[in-house]
Amino acid sequence: MKRIINPWLNHDAYHCFGCCDRNESGVKMEFYADGEEVVSYWKPESRFQGWIDTLHGGIQAVLLDEICGWAVMLSMQTSGVTSKMETRYKHAVSTNNAFLKLQAKVTEIKRNIATVEASLYNEEGVLCTQTVCTYFTFPKEKSSEMGFNGFELEDNELDEDTIVRSLTCQ
Repeated sequence: MKRIINPWLNHDAYHCFGCCDRNESGVKMEFYADGEEVVSYWKPESRFQGWIDTLHGGIQAVLLDEICGWAVMLSMQTSGVTSKMETRYKHAVSTNNAFLKLQAKVTEIKRNIATVEASLYNEEGVLCTQTVCTYFTFPKEKSSEMGFNGFELEDNELDEDTIVRSLTCQ
């Protein structure tokens, strides 16, 4: 898989809670293209807990919502907004996990509406949370006005072990 280069990194007004590495309050996600699927590895922190040592459900929803948006951008080469999100919490997620893995893929497109399915797994590979997002996509002109003109991928291929090692060494 290849790391997706964030197209907004050099925009001064960019402070996304989900993916901006400069947002001190944010979750600072990074994304990888794996065929038509977007993958993210994320290290939970105690500051995002609900119950003791348990990742807050709202943070799980943020992570899943964000990766769904990136799946739309990768698949359709445009941006948009979530219009509906149905989330199912199957297992508690510990903030003591070394990493979480998220995956998302566009499963259906009808005109400007995309359906995206996403999953969140703990470090043992147990499916903890699933979501289906309905995404309203913008025309490419509107997306371009908002700073999205497509993705670039880094040249080098990365495997899961390399990504997880770099994440857990931070």
